[in-house]
Amino acid sequence: MSIGLIIVLAVCVVALAYAVLIYNGLVNLKHSVAKAWSNIDVLLKQRHDELPKLVEVCRQYMAHEKDTLERVTAARSAVFAARERTDLGQLGMAEGALRQGLGNLFALSEQYPALKADEQFSHLRDRISQIENAIADRRELYNESVNLNNIRIEEFPDLIIARLLAFGPRQLLEFSLEETSNPDLRQLFN
Repeated sequence: MSIGLIIVLAVCVVALAYAVLIYNGLVNLKHSVAKAWSNIDVLLKQRHDELPKLVEVCRQYMAHEKDTLERVTAARSAVFAARERTDLGQLGMAEGALRQGLGNLFALSEQYPALKADEQFSHLRDRISQIENAIADRRELYNESVNLNNIRIEEFPDLIIARLLAFGPRQLLEFSLEETSNPDLRQLFN
């Protein structure tokens, strides 16, 4: 064997080993994104299960606030449908509507002292608030995983392996403009 052939083989082995390292890194990122989404999905399911209980408790006290209760229920359904389809764009919009509806519901509950004093309402409100905070935390982790994935598949030389093996970009989970804007507190209490 000639020295030139040995050098060519060595370069090929090093290039192959480097390609395997890139591939493994991309697979790791893909699974990190999936795991982060799964963590959000679990919380969305938990909240989905708690919301009907909250609406029912509120319905007993807030007979005049039927519109608010219906908006929360409709938004809950929209979140569930978007989550089932893994449609992150629609999920973000539905999440914004749901959070706004819950904010209105909690603000309106201030007008009903008996509801505020209800132990089940307090428990459900606290439970849903905890889930909301956890969703926000998990959303941050998910978006960070997606961002790392999307950067990596665009960087050279990783983009070569990513394109050859169909590693694609993932969508960030972004909530609607209403979710990120400052609420109109006067509107909430009118």
